[in-house]
Amino acid sequence: MTLTQLIYVVKIAETKSMNKAAAELFVSQPALSSAIRELEEELHTELFSRSNRGILITTEGEEFLSYARQMVELNTLIDQRFIDQKEVKKKFSVSMQHYSFAVEAFIELGKRFSMNEFELAVHETKTHEVIENVRDHRSELGVLYVNDFNERAMKKIFSENGLSFHPLFICGISVYLSKNHPLANREKISFEELSDYPCLSFEQGEKNSFYFAEEVLSTLDYKQTIKADDRATMLNLMVGMNGYTLCSGIICKELNGENYVSVPLDTDDTMTIGYIKRKHMPLSKIGQEYINILAGYGETQVDF
Repeated sequence: MTLTQLIYVVKIAETKSMNKAAAELFVSQPALSSAIRELEEELHTELFSRSNRGILITTEGEEFLSYARQMVELNTLIDQRFIDQKEVKKKFSVSMQHYSFAVEAFIELGKRFSMNEFELAVHETKTHEVIENVRDHRSELGVLYVNDFNERAMKKIFSENGLSFHPLFICGISVYLSKNHPLANREKISFEELSDYPCLSFEQGEKNSFYFAEEVLSTLDYKQTIKADDRATMLNLMVGMNGYTLCSGIICKELNGENYVSVPLDTDDTMTIGYIKRKHMPLSKIGQEYINILAGYGETQVDF
């Protein structure tokens, strides 16, 4: 196995075409196919499958690609730093479910590190994309939750993707709604009291499942439900339609504004906020600092 073969694998996965990859790599298509075939024989693994729709990466290929991409990126960094003599910025990326507290923590992180030295990236996205981003080295960390319902399934998914889950804090479940909502002034809200109002949840796309739901108690029977793709739309629906969502409880007023409140749900259920990372991969200095900031939110109660 050679670095050249790893570069070939990454390029084919990006273009999903042998012809396009060969053109961008400035090699002949037969030479590229031969190099991949030799690599697959060496690994005793099929990395790509060929079909009428083009090149598809196999499940084993996805796993191999995550390592290949890391090696190719590392080689590029070495070339830039020691051969081209370029000062390369250190990179940090985090993916997360739609948690404003995690975005707020990212903002605080940016204040603590010089942007001249670091290139930072944040991805607030669907649950399966959080997992895939960390698995495929697009993000160092992923922030999400587990609870009694999804923990077993989620940890199995993490393990299958070479990831480990690390809890940060446990919190109760709250109802997040507009401060003008008829139930906004209650000390606690029961599930029955919510039945006349639409329950809001984040759309999870093609890989939707109860286990991937960003909202706890997703299997309960709701009379009215509305799905949204982003947090801004969710907040607008809370104001315009008296909608609500179930969350963990921290109000980030600087980001979401003063027009929303969090009221405890009358339940004993809890959720565990934590992060995922690649197994056996130590956290970077900036990654550890981000985790330290996140852990501080355990002293309060968290919102979505």
